[in-house]
Amino acid sequence: MHTFENPGHRVFVLMTSGSLSCSQSMMALLRQDFEQGIGLASCETMYDAARVVGEKVRRVAELDRDALEQDQYRFNVHTVLAGQIRGQPHDLYLIYPQGNPLRASEESPYLQIGECKYGRPILDRGVRYERTTLEDAALYALISLDSTMRSNVTVGPPIDLLIYSRDELQLRRRRRFSERDPDLAAIHDQWEQALQQAVQELPGIRFDPDS
Repeated sequence: MHTFENPGHRVFVLMTSGSLSCSQSMMALLRQDFEQGIGLASCETMYDAARVVGEKVRRVAELDRDALEQDQYRFNVHTVLAGQIRGQPHDLYLIYPQGNPLRASEESPYLQIGECKYGRPILDRGVRYERTTLEDAALYALISLDSTMRSNVTVGPPIDLLIYSRDELQLRRRRRFSERDPDLAAIHDQWEQALQQAVQELPGIRFDPDS
C-alpha cells in the first residue's frame, strides 16, 4: 500500500500486485513527480489520476518489458487507485498492465488484484453498494484475506488496512496487522467458529428416494 497525501487538498492510496521490481519503479516515478508538484499532485479529477498512473505503468513497460520477456518473464503490474481531490467525488479504479483504467461501479462496488479467487466469494455475498458500511467492508476484507491465506500459503501478513471517508481529504484510519496480531487472530477464530455453527444450523439434505 502506497499513499500520496496533501491534507485538505487531495489523497491517493495505491495498491499493487505482480512484479515487485516493476511496481517499485512505477511508484518511484509517481513519487518523484508528486514531490515536484506534477502528476498526481496536479491532476484535476480521479479519472485523470488513473490516467497518470497508467502512463507510469506504460513508461516502466517501455524501460523493462523487452528485457523481462527476453528471459521469459511476463510484464505484470496491476494497480488499484483510490482517493479524492477537493471539489471532486471520491473514486476507485483498477489500472491494468497495459495502462488502461477500469472504474468501480454500482454493479462492481469493489476491485481486487493479486490472489483473489479464494476470497472473492465472501465479498460477493457480503458487500452491497451504498448499504455496507466502511467498517463492515473492512471486516469483509479481512475475512476475505483470511480465507485466502488459509488456502494459499504464499499469501500472508503483514496486512495493511486503510479506511477513507468521503470528503475527509486526510488519511486518519490505518492499521498494519502483523502475523501474531491478536485482533487478526480473534477475527480468524470467530469467523471459523461462526461458519461451522452456520453449517450446523442449515437444513439437512433430502436425498432422492430410491428408484
